Amino acid sequence: MSKQVVATNNAPGAGGPYSQGIVANGFIFVSGQIAVVPGTKDFVAGGIKEQTAQVLNNIKAVLEAGGSSMDKVVKTTVYLSDVNTFAEMNSVYVTFFGDQPPARSTVQAVLPRAGALVEIDVIALV
Repeated sequence: MSKQVVATNNAPGAGGPYSQGIVANGFIFVSGQIAVVPGTKDFVAGGIKEQTAQVLNNIKAVLEAGGSSMDKVVKTTVYLSDVNTFAEMNSVYVTFFGDQPPARSTVQAVLPRAGALVEIDVIALV
């Protein structure tokens, strides 16, 4: 099995001992992304909708750097700091995946950085 690390300046850098993404055996595994604007350490301005869009744009950048795309995503896990924001998150999420969305799990969780309202990780085909 070969393993390739994926890194791009178009998404926030890893904030610890992990890679933005890993390509292995025809899949890309994208680490959980929060709503940090690439090239900064700052969250995008706004609430859950703006953060969801930024997270998904960060994911899109990692996927593209690894030779994949949003339409090849097969599984997502969405972590919400407050499950009551599900409907607002979902209204943005659906715009990124169209009529054939991936499998998904959504949970409420304590997120790794204060101010993060949503974190999403994905698995996609390459």
